[in-house]
Amino acid sequence: MISIEEWPNHTLQQTPPHRLFPEFSSLEAGLLGLFVRRQHHTMSNITLNLVVLRSLDVARAAAFYTRLGLQFSQHRHGGGPEHFAAELPGGVFELYPLSPDGSSTLGTRIGFRVPSVDSAIAALSDYPGAVVTSARDSEWGRRAVVADPDGHRVELLQS
Repeated sequence: MISIEEWPNHTLQQTPPHRLFPEFSSLEAGLLGLFVRRQHHTMSNITLNLVVLRSLDVARAAAFYTRLGLQFSQHRHGGGPEHFAAELPGGVFELYPLSPDGSSTLGTRIGFRVPSVDSAIAALSDYPGAVVTSARDSEWGRRAVVADPDGHRVELLQS
């Protein structure tokens, strides 16, 4: 027998719930199965579609990320500040100015899949000290960690 929490990820997900949960009546098990499948399905549809970093100098930050291959356009929404936005598959990466009374995003760590980690590191040669962890092979693939001009840590993973 498996727990209710394990069931959505269970390899025998097609197994009727009343066989997996014999302590329930067929009706209870069927309702439980419907609920758990629906919850699992709903949760698996969540995707990240927006990341916003704040920068003391958004043009300098945009230049840094452009070296990694991102393409930015400038935007302003209503009376808001001018900022940079890069459209990525599945979402948008934005750079907003850090206002004196605004909260910092400095503790935020982000990551990008890049065609070549080594090429990305080479493209950042004009940013001394940007490389935090040099390129190396790992269980996730070739990766490195760099810091943007504001100090945000950026993980690069070779796709």
